Amino acid sequence: MDKTTPGSSPKLWAGRFSQETDALVHAFNASLSIDQRLWPYDIQGSIAHVTMLGDRNIIPAEDAHVIAEDLSALAAELESGAAVLDPGAEDVHMAVESLLTRRLGPVAGKLHTARSRNDQIATDIRLYARDAVDTVVAQIASVQGQLVALAEEHVDTLLPGTTHLQHAQPVRLAHHLLAYFWMLQRDVERLADARKRVDVLPLGAAALAGTGYPIDRHQVARDLGFAAVAPNSLDAVSDRDFAIEIVSALSIMMMHLSRLSEEFILWSTPEFAFIEMGDNVTTGSSIMPQKKNPDVSELLRGKTGRVYGSLTALLTIMKSLPLTYNKDMQEDKEPLFDAVDTASICLSVLLTLLRNTKFKADRMASSMRGDFSTATDLADFLVRKGLPFRQAHEVVGKLVGQCVQAGKGLEDLSPEDLHAASELFEGDGVTELGSTRGSADARESYGGTGRGAVLNQLGEAKARLAVAAV
Repeated sequence: MDKTTPGSSPKLWAGRFSQETDALVHAFNASLSIDQRLWPYDIQGSIAHVTMLGDRNIIPAEDAHVIAEDLSALAAELESGAAVLDPGAEDVHMAVESLLTRRLGPVAGKLHTARSRNDQIATDIRLYARDAVDTVVAQIASVQGQLVALAEEHVDTLLPGTTHLQHAQPVRLAHHLLAYFWMLQRDVERLADARKRVDVLPLGAAALAGTGYPIDRHQVARDLGFAAVAPNSLDAVSDRDFAIEIVSALSIMMMHLSRLSEEFILWSTPEFAFIEMGDNVTTGSSIMPQKKNPDVSELLRGKTGRVYGSLTALLTIMKSLPLTYNKDMQEDKEPLFDAVDTASICLSVLLTLLRNTKFKADRMASSMRGDFSTATDLADFLVRKGLPFRQAHEVVGKLVGQCVQAGKGLEDLSPEDLHAASELFEGDGVTELGSTRGSADARESYGGTGRGAVLNQLGEAKARLAVAAV
């Protein structure tokens, strides 16, 4: 009697059981709806495994060849839709093996020699995670490239730099955009570093203790392109640190996207009016005809919480698990997949948004009129004349207070007005002290917003992208 649940495939582990699995328990236990996307990696790992079994004479070489050939054919059929996974299967591994068994008969059963679903799934996830990291890193590079292109276009566009969301000092828009380039660069580096710990083969650890068959794990690692082999079988099947690390890096990346999105939301308001998002990346209101809503930026901001949730889920799933494999770990894939999917679509949408946003240079410049953002330049002028900075700070602070009372900006002050505040306000450069462009141009220290410094920074950013593209 087959040990099956109505509507499901025969269970390959059913020999010890005398009752069919309850239908509700089967549905609760099954993971195919989530892990079916792993079938290409499951087949890839199985081909490497069975090839090694044949090479080591653990199973007949002819049987290994037949299985490997049919797995390749099955992959092509699944890709084209000529074959489909049985929706009643417990998981992707059972679904693939069941298809193979129907095609080859009993010889297919030799495939599972010297391995367990425990090391099999750990291998599948790592193969997936490697590709996922590579895909996301490439997407980040595309966004970085667009930020560089916009920065080149806006080297001479000035806007108010802020602290506490209050106007602080004039900065170049290029400098502002490149700040996000470097945030994303660190995200790339975090993901690249995490990838090193993904690139370790667990296959061959079997259920938890290794195997008595004379397998060659290093051959499998070479065939699958892994840089290393997991040295401890217990750790190999129970480790999901790599998934947590990837989602952690994606969470930080999403935080960066959220910060940029928040600025775009603010900058698109009538109060700021620094940018105009294209009609193709905004939406309207069902009741207010005039509305043009920054839904893309708002969703980018909102989906950050979704990725954070995936990280919390993974940490919580793993926090109390004794060695080695526990069924709790079946829940690892959904948060990993969802975090990768969410990050990926967010990067694609952000790239589209950046390509369809216009920056209003005139409005940015006019917003600095009367905002006292050159006050530090006045204090620095006094310091260069020999006044200690704290005293210079006080002089300029009082001058700003007087301007507020009189309804003036620093740019409205005459040399005589400045001299009245301090006798040190005299000589070359006094008349340009209220200039926002002069303020920005003066900051040529490495990493500053001066024109030369920003051009150097652009060169560094391009060099990073060039290295990544090789």
